[in-house]
Amino acid sequence: MVRRIHIVEDDVAFGKMLTSFLERKGYSISISLTGNHGRKSVAENSYDFLITDLKLPDDSGLELLEYTKEVSPKTKVILMTGYAEVDTAVKAIKKGALDYISKPFRPEELLMIIEEASKNYSASLEVDRLESISHPPNQFKPVSSKPSFIVGISEISKKFNEYLKLVGPTDMCVLIQGESGTGKEVAAKAIHNFSSRKDRSFVAVDCGAIPKEIAASEFFGHIKGSFTGAINDKKGHFEAADGGTLFLDEVGNLSYENQIQLLRALQERKIKPVGSNTEIEVDVRIISATNEDLLEAVSTKTFREDLYHRLNEFTVHIPSLRERKEDLFLFIEYFLNEANVSLGKEVLGLSKEVEEAFKNYSWPGNLRELKNVIKRSVLLTNSNLIPLDVIPKEVLFSKPGPGPVVDFSKESNEKQLIINALKEAGYNKTKAAKLLNITRKTLYNKLELYNIEL
Repeated sequence: MVRRIHIVEDDVAFGKMLTSFLERKGYSISISLTGNHGRKSVAENSYDFLITDLKLPDDSGLELLEYTKEVSPKTKVILMTGYAEVDTAVKAIKKGALDYISKPFRPEELLMIIEEASKNYSASLEVDRLESISHPPNQFKPVSSKPSFIVGISEISKKFNEYLKLVGPTDMCVLIQGESGTGKEVAAKAIHNFSSRKDRSFVAVDCGAIPKEIAASEFFGHIKGSFTGAINDKKGHFEAADGGTLFLDEVGNLSYENQIQLLRALQERKIKPVGSNTEIEVDVRIISATNEDLLEAVSTKTFREDLYHRLNEFTVHIPSLRERKEDLFLFIEYFLNEANVSLGKEVLGLSKEVEEAFKNYSWPGNLRELKNVIKRSVLLTNSNLIPLDVIPKEVLFSKPGPGPVVDFSKESNEKQLIINALKEAGYNKTKAAKLLNITRKTLYNKLELYNIEL
C-alpha cells in the first residue's frame, strides 16, 4: 500500500521540491500552506506521515504536532525548521515527534527518516488496514515475514544466538538489554519466530514515543466518545497482539502510572478499553527491551520492582558491535545488499582504505550507525567500490580501540562529559550523542536538565 504523506510548509517552492522528490519515490503527497488547512486535512484524512515546518504564518509546528496526536495518534510527525533551537527539539521529541530535521537539509536525509520509520511502523496500523479488507483479527501476519537476523561467527554471537533459540519456544517474558543501535527489535522478532506464535502477530511499540496521557488508549484501546478526539472505536496494542507477541521497546520510559496499568494487564491477562466497562481476555507474550539500567531505576523508585520481575523472567544481553568485530563484515555485506536494493545501485563492496577505517572504528552507534553509514555511502558512490571520500569524518579520524563508554551514574561528571562531547563533535548533536553512546533524545533531555545552551 502506498504511504500517504501530508506536508505543511508556507515556502511554496520548497514544498513543491519535497513533493516532487517524494512522489518520485512512490509516496502519495498532499500539501498545505497554512496550519489551519493542515489541521483540517489531518482531521478529515488518514496519513502515515505529517511533515510540518516549525514556524507557520498562522500556527506553530509544535501545536500542530499536539493536534495531530489527538485526532490521528498513528500519524508520524516530522518537524523541520531553519531555527535549530535545542529547547524546541526537546519539546518536539517529548511531545511525540518522530524526528526533528534542521534546514537546510538534503531530501535524501528526510527520505531515510521516512523509510526507517516505515519499516518499524506500529503493527497495529497494519491490523487496522488488514481488518478494513475483511481479514479476521486472529489471522494478522507480521509486517514483514522476511528474516533479517544475521547469525554471527564470533563466540559471543554464538552464545547470544543460543539464548534466543533456547528461550524462543517458551512463553517466558524476555528482557533484552543492550546499547542503543544493537538491534533489540530484530532480536525480539527472532525470539518470536522461534516460538509457536510465529504465525501470529508481532506488535512492536516504542514506549518512549507514547505520551503518558494517551498510553492507556494506545495499549488497551478506547471506545467512541470516551474522550475528546475519540471519533471511532480503537483497538489497542494488547488486543492487536492477541495470540502473538507484544514487543515493548524502551520500556523504562513508561511513566509510573502507565507501569501500574501494564502490570495489571500482565497479571490479570485482561484489558479494559478506555471508556468501556467490559474486560477483554488477551493471550500475549511480552518481550521488552531497554538500553538503561532498570535495576538502578528500581532502586531510585522510578521503575516498579514488581513489574521488573514480571518482565524479566529471562534476560538476553545483545553484544555491542565492538564486542564482536569478527562479525563486522557479515553485517557490512548484509547492509550493502540492502542499500543496493533500496537505492537501485550496484555497489560491490568497500575499497581497501575504507575496510581499514571500518576495522579501526569503534562503532558507538552499533548496527544502526553501520547501516546508516553504509546506506549514505552507497548513495554517494558512483563506482564499484565505496571510496574513502564518501565516508563520514568521525569514522575516518577515529582512534583504534573500543573507546570510552560514558557512565551516566556519575552525575557530578555528566555535564562536563556532555560539554566535552559537543566540543569534540563541533556542536553537532547527532555526532555528540554517538560519542556519548546515548540516543539523541536522551542527549536533548540532558541538555535541558543541565541548562546547556549552544
